[in-house]
Amino acid sequence: MLIKKIEMITKEEVLGFQKDWGDGIVSMSTTFKDGGNYTDEAIEFIKRLYAYESEQVLFKPTLAADVQFRLDKLGALSYFVGSNPDYSEDSGFAIKGWNSVKWENEGIKILEDCAVCMGNYFFGMEGKEDLKVEYTIVLKKIDGTLKMILHDSHLPYQQ
Repeated sequence: MLIKKIEMITKEEVLGFQKDWGDGIVSMSTTFKDGGNYTDEAIEFIKRLYAYESEQVLFKPTLAADVQFRLDKLGALSYFVGSNPDYSEDSGFAIKGWNSVKWENEGIKILEDCAVCMGNYFFGMEGKEDLKVEYTIVLKKIDGTLKMILHDSHLPYQQ
């Protein structure tokens, strides 16, 4: 019987993943602004950072109301870059002109090959106040690489 060794996650890996994710959002916004191929960039971003290739991903995007959950790559791609008639509410979150993403973790709980993270991230745009978004993510180490298996984000409650 083959026993698979559990690949422990470190806090540094989690922080590195978060930086990579934020840098990817900023890069897609820049590529869009510069007239580049932001769709191919988004496809690679999803492939590199989300586990759609190997297992179910639970994704509840921030600005999704009509189709709240994106359980496949096409739904995720539509959210990030828009232009999919099956998701008419999507205008492309990743191509809105973001120039920074700052993470503030309220907590990171590491459970062997998974990490649960919760907090706020702030999306910056030239000349505007940062957009504060609440998140919960679950990362899993798959073949030595962290991939997102749960991504839930939403705007803070307003009275």
